[in-house]
Amino acid sequence: MVYDLIVVGGGAAGFFGAIQAAEARAGSRILILEKSNKVLSKVRVSGGGRCNVTHHCFDAGPLASHYPRGEKTLRHVFKSYQASDVVGWFRAKGVTLKAEADGRMFPDTDSSETIIDCFLETARRHDISVLLDSGVVKILPFEDGFDVFCNGGKSYRSRYVLVATGGNPASSFYEWIRALGHSVVAPIPSLFTFNDSDKLFKDLMGVAVPNAEVRIATTKFSEEGPVLITHWGLSGPAVIRLSAWAAEYLHAQNYTFTALVSWIGPVREEDARAQLLEHKSKHGKQKVFTNPLFGLPQRLWYRFCELSDITDGKIWSELPQKNMNRLMEFLIRCPFSIKGKTTFKEEFVTCGGIDLKEVDAATLESKKLAGLFFAGELLHIDGETGGFNFQAAWSTSYLAAQEIARRLTTRS
Repeated sequence: MVYDLIVVGGGAAGFFGAIQAAEARAGSRILILEKSNKVLSKVRVSGGGRCNVTHHCFDAGPLASHYPRGEKTLRHVFKSYQASDVVGWFRAKGVTLKAEADGRMFPDTDSSETIIDCFLETARRHDISVLLDSGVVKILPFEDGFDVFCNGGKSYRSRYVLVATGGNPASSFYEWIRALGHSVVAPIPSLFTFNDSDKLFKDLMGVAVPNAEVRIATTKFSEEGPVLITHWGLSGPAVIRLSAWAAEYLHAQNYTFTALVSWIGPVREEDARAQLLEHKSKHGKQKVFTNPLFGLPQRLWYRFCELSDITDGKIWSELPQKNMNRLMEFLIRCPFSIKGKTTFKEEFVTCGGIDLKEVDAATLESKKLAGLFFAGELLHIDGETGGFNFQAAWSTSYLAAQEIARRLTTRS
């Protein structure tokens, strides 16, 4: 049997691409090859089991700006298929997506099984075949298509191939893709938290500040937003976004660097100092230790006071300048000696993958080998946390599927 399309990878991009091809050209013979013993694993764990399907950003330009790698390509891709299209597609399948305050979008059931069931049922209705434990080890082109070889010696023939295996931190994972003539940007981690070697704040784990700014010392990398103190160091949306934008730099530093946290957000030092002086002038008899400013959590303020040598009974009018200066430093440039990283939940994302210069941005077809297409995280594309990586998977697989379906229709 010769398939019309073989999809390598039974994850988000793979399933969506297979389904879109089937919907665009009814009756297509489509096979999904998945190397593990289950499909859609990343969909299942995303968003703590709720599945962060996409982000509520329905304009191609602003949407693409959330991708440290791949923004230029995605600006083109999103003009054809973006977040609002995904919301509409799921709605047509009876799945309603809801937006939360931070823009993340989830199924209204708050369960990733809703998304998985939607994919599996739609694939079943289109007679899409799925083979598990079928890891691809080699693809060989022939005159009218490709032979796809799996571990165990089995092989399958198809007119077109869509590779959507996802990212992987091991360089060896990409060997069979390099054998097809493609260049692969070295895979490194993105989306991770910071491990604090000093552990000065370890006992404050669980304390969060809603609007902080995190910077990497001696660089221009900075992000603002919620920051969470954990037992290993720093986490929260600002830290996770920062890890994405600085992924290549931090890898080169072997994840050893100084993070500077402004717990009162991206404010100028002179403005923050003026607020402290004004408070000292108006509330001179107030105890410093027990009256936190800037809306900071009491426990965090206590720690700043302790580190600034401000005793429990000290009042503002008696606060020496040197102690105020130290307090100011901890408020706007609180240093963390970072040594190492921790994967953000189960949402490991790879920075790196197939070089985008070797892929047609309009169709996601290989420029090296006609009829071979790519989609999802396998490409040198990665986004911030918040549904952006899934959106890239949906959009790239959609464009690839539309082009494959068009060609199948033309040649039939």
